[in-house]
Amino acid sequence: MSEKIKPIELEEVSIRFSGDSGDGMQLTGTLFSNTSALLGNDLATFPDYPAEIRAPQGTVGGVSGFQVHFGHSKINTPGDYVDVLVAMNPAALKANLRWVKKQATVICDIDSFDKKNIKKAGYNEDPFLEEDLDGLNVIKSPISTLTRESIKDLGLDNKSILRSKNMFTLGMVYWLFNRPLEYTEDFLTGKFKKAPLIIQANKRVLSAGYHFAETIEALNPSYIVNPAKIEKGTYRNINGNVATAWGLIAAAEKAGLNLFCGSYPITPATDILQELALRKEFGVKVFQAEDEIAGINTAIGASFAGYLGVTTTSGPGLALKTEATGLAVITELPLVIVDVQRGGPSTGLPTKTEQSDLFQALYGRNGESPVAVVAASTPSNCFEYAFQAGKIALEHMTPVLLLTDGFLANGTEPWLVPSMSDYPDIKPPIVKESNKDYQPYARDENLVREWAVPGTKGFEHRIGSLEKMNITGTVSYVPENHQLMTDLRQAKIDKIADNIPKLEIHGNKDADLLVVGWGGTYGHLITAVEQLQQEGKSIALAHFNYINPLPLNTAEVLKSHKKIIVCELNMGQFANYLRIQVPNINYLQYNKVQGLPFTVIELTDHFNKILEEK
Repeated sequence: MSEKIKPIELEEVSIRFSGDSGDGMQLTGTLFSNTSALLGNDLATFPDYPAEIRAPQGTVGGVSGFQVHFGHSKINTPGDYVDVLVAMNPAALKANLRWVKKQATVICDIDSFDKKNIKKAGYNEDPFLEEDLDGLNVIKSPISTLTRESIKDLGLDNKSILRSKNMFTLGMVYWLFNRPLEYTEDFLTGKFKKAPLIIQANKRVLSAGYHFAETIEALNPSYIVNPAKIEKGTYRNINGNVATAWGLIAAAEKAGLNLFCGSYPITPATDILQELALRKEFGVKVFQAEDEIAGINTAIGASFAGYLGVTTTSGPGLALKTEATGLAVITELPLVIVDVQRGGPSTGLPTKTEQSDLFQALYGRNGESPVAVVAASTPSNCFEYAFQAGKIALEHMTPVLLLTDGFLANGTEPWLVPSMSDYPDIKPPIVKESNKDYQPYARDENLVREWAVPGTKGFEHRIGSLEKMNITGTVSYVPENHQLMTDLRQAKIDKIADNIPKLEIHGNKDADLLVVGWGGTYGHLITAVEQLQQEGKSIALAHFNYINPLPLNTAEVLKSHKKIIVCELNMGQFANYLRIQVPNINYLQYNKVQGLPFTVIELTDHFNKILEEK
């Protein structure tokens, strides 16, 4: 055994775990992330799933990946390129080599590099000769063999044995970065408490991988990433879908209402429905509908009955909810519609991220049918903007479309658990019993009508999908009344701007280049902008979370910069929306539609080119 060299301190590290869907890479990455978070590192993750439920084993299309970027300082992205790649088969190597740094470490399970898997991955004979691996530290480890050897005496079948090989890999990476095993051992004890043999096997394999890494010279030295300096408090690792669910529950609690979610499962939004189903102790009621149309209509019915109605979906499902969204608009009932965006059109790229539903959110209904649109920008602030979506819906009696995306939904980061006392009360305009002159479409100073729950004596009223007479709510075909009600519904949405924060600038207010983004691109954009600011470049960022209406100072901010570039994961929908809302500005665009988030490198390269142009 070679002498162990003192560990090297690093500021930040990116690791990508990859293999077949059955290789447990999502769990491996999650456990590594949780351990790093418990040790005080800041981090961001990027799970990358195959689009097919049962993708062919051993193929590039079947590769499942999990990337984690952890560090001693603030981490906003899962990293562009990785320092360590774990490739459990040839397909994982082929799919991910493009994302490794020039001197990265690549850990392979050499046992899976047989002729059959090599051919499936698209190689001829030897991937290590056919790929350009110059400068890489390639560790060809017999992971499957050593996994079998470490637990051969436990009497498990071969399939059960190989299920634990991800723990061998995890043990290797734990040693490489001086991570303790105890947190994962505690997880295994809790997870498999009814199967003690499985606990024993996984713990033994985890330890075997750790000690194997300790003995091989190719993984010496190891590395240390010290804890980040973060605000004191209670943290937990959270993904965007769970944060969204909790934010909706918090909004209902602050409003003194119960929450109802009527939804149909769809990737990547299903986890919100599942998380809400677990929270009955908070008065949450969940209905898994037979389709998307039933999902939103049950939510509207619940809203009519005095609940905070919620429905969750992704792009194709949002298309099916179109007509019912218009019903919520004309009845002026509070409703939160969560759209976790994914690649399209049609079924498109179900497990990949995109921002291409913006126009659908803004305009995807028949008639003049305005709704409020809000977008979250990090996994953890999905809580904040789910809460705000609920607040707007309840206090302004309107449907609100909350946009997240696959990157936010599945990505995780440490979240400082807030105190509910820090959040404002939500005051829905429920009609008071003393109001003997109640009319269903009489409005307050914000043009908001009062909410009368059916069954309340003295507040019987008519409501439905036909146009209403102003004030009384009776069916009306009077042309002038239709114009008036159309104007009022639009003006009500516009007045929401009086109650949302003004747009903030990250950087100098007179910077030469203003980068504009919205939603889930925030982490990459702020990282790129801050990097260039540190180099002395005149650049700033304006990132939008409130889309409709826009913040009141939007035009003022946009008109104060020489050059503006709008960056989004679509073909330019927000840029075109800004051209309508704030015209007479030359909006440059940087667009990407690959099912992947931006990289910081591509952004900084493009921003530098614009800054250098005269």
